[in-house]
Amino acid sequence: MEKNYLEITRGSQIYRLRDRVLFRFLEFLPGAFSWLTLLITFVLSYLAPIVVALFIIIFDLFWLARIFYLSFHQIVSFRKMQKNLRIDWLKKLKSKNPDSWKNIYHLIILPMYREGFEIVDSTCQALEKSSYPKEKMIVILAIEERAGEKAREIAQRIQEKWQKSFFRFLVTYHPEKIEGEVAGKGSNVAWALKQAREKIINPFLIPHKDIIVSSFDIDTRPYPQYFACLTWHYLNTTLPLQSSYQPIPLYNNNIWEAPAFSRVISTSGSFWQMMQQERPEQLVTYSSHSFPFQVFKEMGYPSNLVSDDSRIFWKAFLFYNGNYKVTPLYYPVSMDAVLARNLIQTIINQYKQQRRWAWGVENIPYLLYGFFKNKKIPLYEKFRHSVVVLEGFWSWATSALLIFFLGWLPLVLGGQEFNITLLSYNLPRLTSNLMSLAMIGMIIGAIISMSILPPRPPRYGKWKTFSLIFQWLFLPLTLIIFGALPALEAQTRLMLGRHLGFWPTEKVRQ
Repeated sequence: MEKNYLEITRGSQIYRLRDRVLFRFLEFLPGAFSWLTLLITFVLSYLAPIVVALFIIIFDLFWLARIFYLSFHQIVSFRKMQKNLRIDWLKKLKSKNPDSWKNIYHLIILPMYREGFEIVDSTCQALEKSSYPKEKMIVILAIEERAGEKAREIAQRIQEKWQKSFFRFLVTYHPEKIEGEVAGKGSNVAWALKQAREKIINPFLIPHKDIIVSSFDIDTRPYPQYFACLTWHYLNTTLPLQSSYQPIPLYNNNIWEAPAFSRVISTSGSFWQMMQQERPEQLVTYSSHSFPFQVFKEMGYPSNLVSDDSRIFWKAFLFYNGNYKVTPLYYPVSMDAVLARNLIQTIINQYKQQRRWAWGVENIPYLLYGFFKNKKIPLYEKFRHSVVVLEGFWSWATSALLIFFLGWLPLVLGGQEFNITLLSYNLPRLTSNLMSLAMIGMIIGAIISMSILPPRPPRYGKWKTFSLIFQWLFLPLTLIIFGALPALEAQTRLMLGRHLGFWPTEKVRQ
């Protein structure tokens, strides 16, 4: 029997042959765009080098304009975040919503695999320091049963230490090998939500519309006013029950300990989320985020795929016929940058994490297929979102290669006839000058990155601070190795039907 299209993750789940072929074609599409771009660049560099040279110049001009555009949004978003950090959101709540805010409960899901006690404990400490009343906070430590006895012991220690600090503190154990599930964060969160409903929400008769769910990574440390800020936005936004709420992730927990490439990648991710907060029409839920419990009640939480954090938004967008959005909070949460027990393992883990994030490409066939099935979403919205997601993953896989590497191909493959032209003489100079201008984005990023750093630990000297400025020189290399390559691998896997399983990033504290 064919599944409801909202629950489909693979073409094999579709009963009708025509629809199954369509879904498989949509899986092929993102990778085909990326590989065709690279292949055509190689072929035309030999057959028509002038065409490729002109394309590279136009492409560099486009990215220069885009860098200025995004840098502007980054600065505006950063200033809003700074402003929001200075606001007493609890006081603002009491003034604007003096009665209704007292009814709001926060259900915080902390999916745990094999992380150490100190990582889980530091997250609970951050929750306990929240300005929001703890008697309105429900914490669920969601353990994977397959994590073994050690994880169970850590969970019990955490529960004993923190169970009296909140309205309720529940430890759940997600069973192995549930049919139709993909083992990972999404299925764990879905199980934890069901357990919370059965053991806490229903017995205490808490109205579902008064519960906000925060699906956090286990290393997520919310800033003290986060839940008050979230509550204020929930109570003062249009259609609060049809909106997710997205903070800005800052990877500050271990930023001083992480190697340079890991810091650059993590901070770049924070900057991208800052930019997206200024473009809410393109904003999609990412990593740690919040949503109304009512959404879970009405449509469930994705448990059968890897990229649950973005799928929850797209599923809701289709479920509510396009009447669903992400509300930007302009307020941070702090998380871990990738750090393993040695440099080589950190490099491997960083690549795997980026590949897992790039596996969000699995949402493209899901979304486009959903657009074919759902006739109630306006055509313009379908077209706009399709272009945004396709271009986003295409850029992820190809832009760094086109800018930093393939721009030289016409000179290498174009032959003597092209190399004696004025265009060939000016191509490297022109592209070099354009990229030099584009460094304004890197400079802005370096300045902002220094502004959001936590205090330097005493064990590090001043040279460590300077190294955090010079680390941005690694940006071109990291964009290729930890950006384009894992994105290409993810898209190629989707083309070939080799679906990726969930890989939990190792958490190490030094």
